[in-house]
Amino acid sequence: MIPPKPPSRPDRVSLWRYMQLFRQDILSAQPARLYRAWMAEFRTPFFRSYLMSQPELVKTVLKDRPEDFPKSDRVSEGLRPLLGNSVFLTNGETWKRQRRIIDPAFEGGRLRETFPAMWDASEAAASRMSEGVIEIEEQTSHAAADVIFRTLFSIPIEDALASAVFHEFRAYQRSQPILNLAAFVPLPRWMPRLFRRDTRASAARIRALIAKLVIQRAQEIADGTAPDDLATKIMTTHDPETGETFSPEEMVDQVAIFFLAGHETSASALAWALYLMALYPEWQEKVAAEAKALSDCDFAVMSKLPVTRDVFRETLRLYPPVPMMVREASCPEKFRDRAVPQGSQLVLSPWHLHRHERLWERPDEFDPGRWQTENGKTCGRDAYIPFSAGARVCTGAGFAMVEGPLILARLLRDVTVSCVEGRAPVPVAHLTVRAKDGIWLHIGKR
Repeated sequence: MIPPKPPSRPDRVSLWRYMQLFRQDILSAQPARLYRAWMAEFRTPFFRSYLMSQPELVKTVLKDRPEDFPKSDRVSEGLRPLLGNSVFLTNGETWKRQRRIIDPAFEGGRLRETFPAMWDASEAAASRMSEGVIEIEEQTSHAAADVIFRTLFSIPIEDALASAVFHEFRAYQRSQPILNLAAFVPLPRWMPRLFRRDTRASAARIRALIAKLVIQRAQEIADGTAPDDLATKIMTTHDPETGETFSPEEMVDQVAIFFLAGHETSASALAWALYLMALYPEWQEKVAAEAKALSDCDFAVMSKLPVTRDVFRETLRLYPPVPMMVREASCPEKFRDRAVPQGSQLVLSPWHLHRHERLWERPDEFDPGRWQTENGKTCGRDAYIPFSAGARVCTGAGFAMVEGPLILARLLRDVTVSCVEGRAPVPVAHLTVRAKDGIWLHIGKR
């Protein structure tokens, strides 16, 4: 049984038709040949783009020479109303300064320190799970948002401000396409960007709510009453080179991306993981058996969930939350004996790389056991980038690989999940890889 995958378009369609398909869904707009190609070129009247799937090329762009291939402003424009000048969008010295302040919050023993908050969120998620047919993405979004607020601001999702941010973000997520017109047309910087009115308004409301949380925390820090959580750590960390801390406006930008990256991506991965457990009950039982170890809030319990971790890794392979990343060539290049002009868009696609037919054995099949094979280990090093790679690897990658398996195991300790006939989900790309009409599962008590 092959898990759901969007239908590929024909290899040849007109540019206009391609743009129409792309706007509807970036995944199904791609031709099947891209799952075999090492490098593919796309030409438009406005710019050239290159999908790069050869592991050596991915390594060059992400690991060996990241400063030569900065993040593309074309894609950034679509997210700027919400994320402002956050670390996800910046390049160069601005990005380096932001990472110098942010990274210490996620280093060393911080995962162990934040584990109790993750544990409490997983317990709360399990208590909310009711029997019957439910749309599971809504539940996983709730759980992932709860983790973010507990670890970042030491408040549960039930807090009034946290709840307001969560519900506002749910509306924003569905209104925001992965790319806007700026991804196709090189608009001058002085020209207003085109966003849906409700998208821009929703982004403004989210930022205003986050600003209240930041202002409250700044006052608590000044009063000496702030809890020792991620927000306090980041807001009190000085750049070792300049001695500066984030301004309130900068902190709003960073909290916005923490919420987007830490909530939206985790919610997507958890929802697909639960669907895959419904589709493959033999793996569900293996996870449930491991979950019996979850009795006390102890970080050491994570070492007792190896199968659950491999299930979550395999979910991230088949349904990487961020399906495509775009970089820009800052100077003329030559890849695979092909000239790549300066300003070209370089597309690195976890979606295609993780399913590449020349790299993975049985690439479209769900098999958590592959991670213990030689092919799985090799591809895990060379062709697996759910959190990007190199200097710009996601700061919260380790965080996500604790949160995801923990919540998945905790839920399956108490409940069973099974598929709903006639409701197979269709993957589409919004801000992350979601299901077109949601993921519907039947929940029963274990």
